[in-house]
Amino acid sequence: MHTDTILVTGGAGFIGSNFIQHHLASGRPRRVINLDKLTYAGNPLNLEGVSQDERYTFIHGDICDREAVRRLLLEQHPAAILHFAAESHVDRSIHGPSAFIQTNVVGTSCLLEEARAYWSELAAQERDRFRFLHVSTDEVYGSLQSDDPAFTETTRYSPNSPYSASKAASDHLVRAYHHTYGLPTLTTNCSNNYGPFQFPEKLIPLVILNALKGKPIPVYGDGANIRDWLYVIDHCEAIQAVLERGNIGATYNIGGGNERTNLEIVRTICSLLDELRPNDPIVPHENLITFVKDRPGHDRRYAMNAAKIESEIGWRPRETFETGIRKTINWYLANEGWVEQVTSGSYRQWMASQYSL
Repeated sequence: MHTDTILVTGGAGFIGSNFIQHHLASGRPRRVINLDKLTYAGNPLNLEGVSQDERYTFIHGDICDREAVRRLLLEQHPAAILHFAAESHVDRSIHGPSAFIQTNVVGTSCLLEEARAYWSELAAQERDRFRFLHVSTDEVYGSLQSDDPAFTETTRYSPNSPYSASKAASDHLVRAYHHTYGLPTLTTNCSNNYGPFQFPEKLIPLVILNALKGKPIPVYGDGANIRDWLYVIDHCEAIQAVLERGNIGATYNIGGGNERTNLEIVRTICSLLDELRPNDPIVPHENLITFVKDRPGHDRRYAMNAAKIESEIGWRPRETFETGIRKTINWYLANEGWVEQVTSGSYRQWMASQYSL
């Protein structure tokens, strides 16, 4: 086993690619092996900046391909697996749940089985150092009422969409592999991420890009659904901290401490764009807001209590929502080429079918 190597699954996606870039930029000596199937949301352009780094290796593959995973583990001998790979968009899970079951449940099961086999054959000292870190979501906990306390690590699971149900299942599998087999696992459940390289089906990049083009900005229902927003680099630093200092078998909630309604998010972005892009087709950008039919089973509120990770590991977010959203908007404004590449014909077809705008 190489103590300086980590395997990242789904590293070409939004959070995974930010983690890899942040990890390499931090100067840590560990090599990074990125295993990614490159589905619609996995984009090699996300990692163009590190593609020539000798510490980085990309491998095109599927976590459901156990033989390929087995071969990869034996060849690369990682000291840790960071499992980001997942189908993650609620709306897509409503229209086609099967892909979510396949990747999030079956894929995690395959990866755990191969990780267990690999780990069990390591020398004692290497087994002690090995970690399997599973990246999950706050949506497994279900929905909160306005006066409910925030989710903690002991909140009962109550998923309400095919996506969150598939992630809940994967969380349970990871827990079971620790308690049954002793696999040294760690699980993180994060709140809504935002930042660079996010695929524009998600709220914040969707609002930014539609506003820039003078297109309607779709808001579900009354726009009063509340989320806790976490800047993606803060999330990456939390994952690194859990990997290095987390207690084996533990779960850690990661939140930004930024509860906002969807309508507040949209109006904040519009206001910043009024300042940054006063000559856009339609200004004020808020005039583009269009309320659309709410999606089925839309959870009303998520909120994360991150006291455990703060007290045990010493992590807390660096960014406020105000600083993080400004950085995010500026990134999209500066990366028009990336935007054009990902907003292809298939993306436009999806948006038309989803929002009927």
